[in-house]
Amino acid sequence: MMIRKVLFVVLSLLLIMVIWNWSLIRYGVSQGWGQLKIVWQAKPLETYLNDSEFPDSLKSKIRLVGEIRQFAIDSLGLSDTDNYQTMFDQKGEELMWVITACEPFRIVPKTWSFPIVGEVPYKGYFVKDRALLEREQLMKEGWDVNISNPGGWSTLGWFNDPILSGMLQRSEGDLASLVIHEMVHSTLFVKDSVEFNENLASFIGDTSAYRFLINKYGLESDEFSLYSKEEHDYKKYVAHMLRGLNALEKSYQEIENDPDEMKRSKKEMAIRKIVENMDTLSLSTIRNPSKRFSKQLPNNAYFVSFRRYQSKQGIFKSELDKKFKGDVVKYIEFLKQQYPTL
Repeated sequence: MMIRKVLFVVLSLLLIMVIWNWSLIRYGVSQGWGQLKIVWQAKPLETYLNDSEFPDSLKSKIRLVGEIRQFAIDSLGLSDTDNYQTMFDQKGEELMWVITACEPFRIVPKTWSFPIVGEVPYKGYFVKDRALLEREQLMKEGWDVNISNPGGWSTLGWFNDPILSGMLQRSEGDLASLVIHEMVHSTLFVKDSVEFNENLASFIGDTSAYRFLINKYGLESDEFSLYSKEEHDYKKYVAHMLRGLNALEKSYQEIENDPDEMKRSKKEMAIRKIVENMDTLSLSTIRNPSKRFSKQLPNNAYFVSFRRYQSKQGIFKSELDKKFKGDVVKYIEFLKQQYPTL
């Protein structure tokens, strides 16, 4: 009789937990299924390399991913996983929609809590309509919301990540940066520390792409030159957006006690000024960057993403140079010992 009572209590508690976390469970199952479908439907690289109708230019990019992967393992000390041994053909379609949200008059991002990874400031969907429903709900709740389509993502070692066919459209340097970025996540990912994780992956990916290009093509190569221009422009753009983010924070503090209607007006003026000043950056690969926002201004959720991915680059570079004399392998080993990874 006592055993029955104990089992009844345990099952009742489990049922309550399932009911209480039903939306999280549904989301987790949906995400797991979405990732598994991609992994299962991915084909061995040889399938594409041996296909006479598959473009030679893309075959060379597939081989390049293999070289980048080996470079990351041998020269950076990143984990040797089974990632990028297969490829998923996106057929020109987007695969994932990532939702981020932020308070409308404070730079405070919304976070979601998940098992294993902990608190994260984004939520991904493999079905566009579900992402749009989530955006609609968040906007009804008053959040600034942004949707983006990532060029790649890491399953943190849970699955064997395939190459996504869309990755092959990138330049050699950009592709190297992306592959290394995701491999950093498979090597080190600290729970409840998304800003640290993303900044570290961006730092290692962006800076190591230079080393890979020099190693493969040479310092005077077109591939190195193009990536240098792309990165130079991007760093200018990032710096501008981070300055804009700081200006917004200051502006929100100043209008904290204003009526909401006045807050919205001053917020729009502040953001419009940031956007208009983009065209003063003198970028070599992009003309009039403000044009992308001609129909709709960015919001807080867009601006805060630059802090999430790029705000700690100087800190990592200083630590790498001063403590480890530029030795990335030793630096990564230090970080793995310093922080408990998933």
